[in-house]
Amino acid sequence: MKKILILIMLYNVQAYSQNSKYTKNVQSIDVVIETLYAVISGDKGVERDWDLFTYLFHENAKLIPMTINEKGKSNIQFLSPKEYIDNSGKWLFENGFHEKEIGRTTEQFGNIAHVFSSYESFRTKYEKKPFSRGINSIQLHFDGDRWWILNVYWMAENNKNIIQDKYLF
Repeated sequence: MKKILILIMLYNVQAYSQNSKYTKNVQSIDVVIETLYAVISGDKGVERDWDLFTYLFHENAKLIPMTINEKGKSNIQFLSPKEYIDNSGKWLFENGFHEKEIGRTTEQFGNIAHVFSSYESFRTKYEKKPFSRGINSIQLHFDGDRWWILNVYWMAENNKNIIQDKYLF
């Protein structure tokens, strides 16, 4: 019984110390958003820190990409952080992807926050012209100790929906 208790205590200490290295990444809305962009960005052949990525999100969080088909109909997909990693991780690694924030509007009421974050996407950090732009709608919750991402719902800019100046820096 003592061995089991000691093993449980060691596991809890190890789990805490592993996650505590990320606590600085969740102490403010600004830092969470900066970390989100940084952790998904990287050159071709660069592995992302998926532990840090996962740490940003609440256990029930969703990533929700929205696309519009050729007939103008919208389509949304609801992904857990793990499903996002499973669906996109290999592509990000094989192709390179850098997402840069180009504007932000933040609204906060108590422990809830909503961030409208405009972005540009590049294959490498040296490119000047983005291959895509859009807006991330990010909902966050503060539990008294840290900020959690609850949802990231995004849509790429298209010919019909252009990012308005009020959403740019």
